[in-house]
Amino acid sequence: MSLLQEVKQVAAEFEFPASGVNNAVKEFMKQMDEGLQRNGTTMSQIPTYVTAVPNGTEKGLYLAVDLGGTNFRVCSIQLHGNTTFSLTQSKVAIPKELMVAKTAKELFSFLAKQIETFLKTHHSDHFEAHIRRRHTISASDGYRNVEIFRLGFTFSFPVEQNGINKGTLIRWTKGFDIEDAIGKDVCALLQHEIDLLHLPVKVAALVNDTVGTLMARSYTSPGKTGTLIGAIFGTGTNGAYVEKLDRVTKMTKVGSSAAYDKTTGEMIVNTEWGSFDNHLSVLPNTPYDKQLDKESVNPGIQMFEKRVSGMFLGEILRRTILSLISNSNIQLFKDENSSSNDVHSTTTIADNSPLYQQWGIDTSFLSIVQEDQSVNLRITRQVIEKDLGVSAASTEDAEAIKILVAAIGKRSARLSAVALGAIVISSGRLASSSAAGAITSEAKSSDQASPDNDAAAANEDEIIDIGVDGSLVEYYPGFEDFIREAWREIPEIGPQGEKKIRIGIAKDGSGVGAALIALVAGAAEKPTIDEEDD
Repeated sequence: MSLLQEVKQVAAEFEFPASGVNNAVKEFMKQMDEGLQRNGTTMSQIPTYVTAVPNGTEKGLYLAVDLGGTNFRVCSIQLHGNTTFSLTQSKVAIPKELMVAKTAKELFSFLAKQIETFLKTHHSDHFEAHIRRRHTISASDGYRNVEIFRLGFTFSFPVEQNGINKGTLIRWTKGFDIEDAIGKDVCALLQHEIDLLHLPVKVAALVNDTVGTLMARSYTSPGKTGTLIGAIFGTGTNGAYVEKLDRVTKMTKVGSSAAYDKTTGEMIVNTEWGSFDNHLSVLPNTPYDKQLDKESVNPGIQMFEKRVSGMFLGEILRRTILSLISNSNIQLFKDENSSSNDVHSTTTIADNSPLYQQWGIDTSFLSIVQEDQSVNLRITRQVIEKDLGVSAASTEDAEAIKILVAAIGKRSARLSAVALGAIVISSGRLASSSAAGAITSEAKSSDQASPDNDAAAANEDEIIDIGVDGSLVEYYPGFEDFIREAWREIPEIGPQGEKKIRIGIAKDGSGVGAALIALVAGAAEKPTIDEEDD
C-alpha cells in the first residue's frame, strides 16, 4: 500500500459523519437541560445574572479591567450609540511576588492603584463630560452628587458567581497562589481597595470573557436582531447564550438570593461546554485522543475541548504523525536512497525534533498547511523543516501531512457545529424566527452600517446572530465552511436554516464586552440612580 493510501486510512479515523453530528446534537441538548436543572452536571450551565443584551444604541463611558494571567489590563470604553465605540487601554505586568502574596490585600491594592493611575492619565479632565449622576444618602450631608464610573471586572480564574457583581474564588491557576483570597468575594476585595483610594468607581459586574464576546457582538452586529450566542474557538473553547429564565430551574431550587432583573424573562448562561460529554457517549475517540487525554494534566475532563480547541489540535497531529513514523511499513519521512525523494536527498528527522516533544506542534502549523496551494506544496515542506525539524521532506510527505491536517481540522469544526447548532435548535428561534424573544430581537437603530449583512439581506427579522472570537474561527482556513456543512446535515436546521444563521467576529469580550455588562448591571439596579444624558 502506498504512503498516501496508508495516510488516508488513518485520516478516516477522524471522520465525523452526519449520523455522529446528529447524535451529538441530541446529547448536547440533553446535557444543556440537565445543567439548567441542577448543579454538579457535566455541562455547568452557569447563570451569569446578565439579563439583557445591548442593541447598539447604548451610550456612555465605562471602565473594564482584565486579570487573566500575568498582565492586568485597564480600559475605558466610550460607547457612541451607533454600534461603534472608542477604546483607551493600558497594560501592566503583575509583579511575581504579588502572584504569591501572603494576603489578598497586597494584590488587590496593586490593582486598584493601576485603576487610579489610568484615571489620572486618561480621564482627569473628563469626569464632568461623562458621568452618571447618583444621589446617595449620607448621614452627615444628606443627598450629594457623586460621579461614578461603572466597571466590568473580567476575572479569569475559577469562581462561584452568586450575583452580577459577586463571586467567591474557588482556586487560583496560572501561577497565582494567594491562599488568603480563597473563598472571598473578588469583586468586594477590589471594591474595598478602590474605596480606600476614594476613586469614583463601582465594580458593577463580574465578567466571563465568553459572555463578554456575546455582549460585544450584540452591540456591534448589523441589523435588528440581538445576538443569541457568544463563542470562543481559540486556545480553548466555550460558549454563552441567551436562555429563557423559566428554564433555568436550578436557580429556584437552590434558593438563589441574588438580586437580578427578572422582567426580561431571559438570562445569559455560560455553558462551560469544554466539558461536554466527558463520559464519551457520543464524542469520537481515536487512539490519538486517548493518548492525549491520558498524558494531559486533567485526564477524563474537558473532553470536548480536547477535540476542538487550538491548544490540542497540534498535539493530536503530533501523535498521529508519530504513530506513522514508528511503523516501519509506512514510508512517511523515510527514504531508501535519494532516488526515491523528489528533492534528490534523503529525509532526516532531527533528534530534537518537536515531533518528540509533548505540545511540540502549534496549531498555527495546521493553518499554514491547510491553506497551502503552492506548487509541490513548497510552503508545507518549508514549514515541516522549520517547525518539525524534518529536512528534505518529499512532496509525497507533504501531501500526507496535508491529508492529516485536513481531517483533524474538519473534525474540530464539525464538533463546533454540534455545540452551536444544538443551542440554535434549543432556542426555538428557527421554528419561530420572525417571532423572536425579548432580548435577542431588541430593535436596532435603522441607520446602522451592515458590513457582514449578506445573510441578512432576505429577511433580517429571521436572522440568528452568533458572535465568535479566537484564532481557529478567525484564521483557520475553511473552519466556518465546515461548520455550515455540518449544519446543513442536521434536519432541524437544514440548508434553509443554515442560511438564516449569521456568524460574525466579536473582538475583545474582556474589554468592550465587560463594559457593556457593567452598563446592563447599572440599568438593572434599583432606582437609587438618576441618569442624565450629557
